[in-house]
Amino acid sequence: MTGDLIRIFSDIHYGDLSSRVRSLTQLAPLFDDADVVLLNGDTLDTRHGPHPGRTAELRQEAADFLSRRAPQAVLMTGNHDPDISRLHTQTLGDGRVWVTHGDVLFDDIVPWGRDVPLIRRLLAAEHAGHRGPDAASLEDRLAVFRRVCAQIPQRHQAEPNRWKHLLGFARDTFWPPHHAGQVIRAWRVAPGKAAALARVHRPAAQFVVVGHTHRPGIWPTRDRRVIINTGSFTRPFGARLVELTPGRLRVRRIEARGGAFHPGRVLAEFALAEAGA
Repeated sequence: MTGDLIRIFSDIHYGDLSSRVRSLTQLAPLFDDADVVLLNGDTLDTRHGPHPGRTAELRQEAADFLSRRAPQAVLMTGNHDPDISRLHTQTLGDGRVWVTHGDVLFDDIVPWGRDVPLIRRLLAAEHAGHRGPDAASLEDRLAVFRRVCAQIPQRHQAEPNRWKHLLGFARDTFWPPHHAGQVIRAWRVAPGKAAALARVHRPAAQFVVVGHTHRPGIWPTRDRRVIINTGSFTRPFGARLVELTPGRLRVRRIEARGGAFHPGRVLAEFALAEAGA
């Protein structure tokens, strides 16, 4: 995947009332001037749920919007859209930038969520009779995670009533009460987990770009990698984007202006060192 300007962002969650994106046309300025836009998972929710017709409608809306932007848009999978493409991970910049949604960092995929018991049962069934999760390659692990995610139902994500959605979100995310602690723990450990995974599977990567936890940030590590989380289009933290140009990587805020989302101010900028430097 090449281009003079590549933009990366994630976690649009289109169709979920938690998302600030009410129409995909609001995203149009993020595509302007870009040669490639890489959507790093959870663009929308494609899993089975109580309103399959609505899920199909949202999926068609996304396909129509992105087809008009072709060949700019490249879809990657997340835990909410495990079947949206076959692309689970991407390496850019001659191996110096590694992009993946981020759920692969956690053994329970969504350790703060209501579905952890179901996830553990499904993972145990996947690993039964095989070498076990620790012996699997990264590609095997991602493939297993996508099969498991496809079996997890939509819950509050599919709820069209705002008050029921709010109650469902609170129940699914923060009940029982110890789940709030799991959210905070995931935010704390995610950068270290990303660096550790890169050391094993993408040792040449200087930068690891993820989403998933919805907490945007930039974390330099002791081994001179930089972990970047692009956040989400849900509240409270908001979204960021990563821009790649020849020899440079920038992290920018995504700003809402005039009813649309635009590339905003630069938060950090880095040189992409030559391979082996």
